[in-house]
Amino acid sequence: MSAPAAAASRPTLKALLTLAVPVVLSRASQTVVGLSDALMVAHLGAAALAATSTGAANAFSLLILPMGVTFIVSTFAAQLFGRGDVASARRYGWYGLLVAALTQVVSLSALPLVSGVVEALPYEAEVQVLMATYLRWRLVSGGAAIGIEALANFYGGLGRTVPGMVVNLAAMVANVALNALLIDGAGPVPALGVLGAALASSVSTWAAFLGFFAFFLREGRQAARAPLSWAEFTRMVRFGLPAGLNWFFEFLAFIFFVNVVVAGLGTPAVAALNSVIQLNSVAFMPSFAIASAGAVLVGQAIGAGRKDDVPRVVGLSVATASVWMGAAGLAYLLVPELLVRPFARGADGAAVLHFGVRMLTVSAAWQLFDASATSLAECLRGAGDTLYPLVVRLVIAWVVFVPGAYLTVRHLGGGDVEAMAWLVAYLALLAGALFLRFRSGRWREVRLLEPEAP
Repeated sequence: MSAPAAAASRPTLKALLTLAVPVVLSRASQTVVGLSDALMVAHLGAAALAATSTGAANAFSLLILPMGVTFIVSTFAAQLFGRGDVASARRYGWYGLLVAALTQVVSLSALPLVSGVVEALPYEAEVQVLMATYLRWRLVSGGAAIGIEALANFYGGLGRTVPGMVVNLAAMVANVALNALLIDGAGPVPALGVLGAALASSVSTWAAFLGFFAFFLREGRQAARAPLSWAEFTRMVRFGLPAGLNWFFEFLAFIFFVNVVVAGLGTPAVAALNSVIQLNSVAFMPSFAIASAGAVLVGQAIGAGRKDDVPRVVGLSVATASVWMGAAGLAYLLVPELLVRPFARGADGAAVLHFGVRMLTVSAAWQLFDASATSLAECLRGAGDTLYPLVVRLVIAWVVFVPGAYLTVRHLGGGDVEAMAWLVAYLALLAGALFLRFRSGRWREVRLLEPEAP
């Protein structure tokens, strides 16, 4: 029998924050990449801002499925670490990289379709051209982005969240530097505008992934080796696919909301919404990092046979994330104009500021719901309970949120405030449904790993 998992972290606030702080910095660096792309093209006007920010969201929507699948790498690694079987946990790093390789193939195959899809969306012609350019170049680095997530989740499951932090911080620094060089040009380098922002993101992502992969290979020379297993990979996908579809369908609902519902309100409204989402990501990404750390502690506790520790982990995760996001919501209420103004530049700056202030103020109402829903979903994922969150997200997003927002704005004359109110309702319902699931205790019945051999 493998050694007991005494190394698994106990459910304390210190243990949660020790895991979470590097992930907070890692996710914050990803947020800075999106913010820098938006802020550094904002002076080119609302069309450039809308194309870049919405293009980034659309690219993310295409990658969120494989990204969600790689999140389960952390769950398997954490439970195996809790059991004391680090050699088997390493195999899941390779399985995550296989998902990344498949993602790269699909991303490159989708490049010829980008223009046709973007032209079908209700944007002005200038926005369509710029967005298609941005999307094509972002997809070139699709596999690299998933590879970074796969390896960060592998190390995170082992309780080592620093490697992912270092890689993401390096990608952030490279992205900002390349944005400064390529968007407006310098010396012999021409000004590339939106294209420059896309190139900066792709080049920095590939450089960061290759460095991370080299680190993973170097550590593997000293690690105990175990053969890869197709049965293990398919089992990982079986649990990971609902997690990926969970994120995919939720984000697809949001993309519909942006590209169909809000797009009908005009380019300044779209630019404002995406600016507000970028600002909200500053609050969400650290909250998601806290939730991810909670999921690692849940997995390690279950792997070590301590399921009774899980409720305390969930309580700590929800409370800590709520404090952070509650503070962000308060800032949105008190100084919305100060936060939105950096995005409101160019010819349509006044309109972007008008919409942005209203939208950001309404977004304050969903912060605590978002903190609770994110923490509960991640902790359920840490237990291997991935199917129920998928079902409730599908129902609430596509039966309630999407039709409600569409009818309100496109047929009943609602505006930006009414559209944002539907986001509040969606997150409130989701948080309630996930709380009921956790309280039912059904997650205790999920068996992610095969029983340990005597």
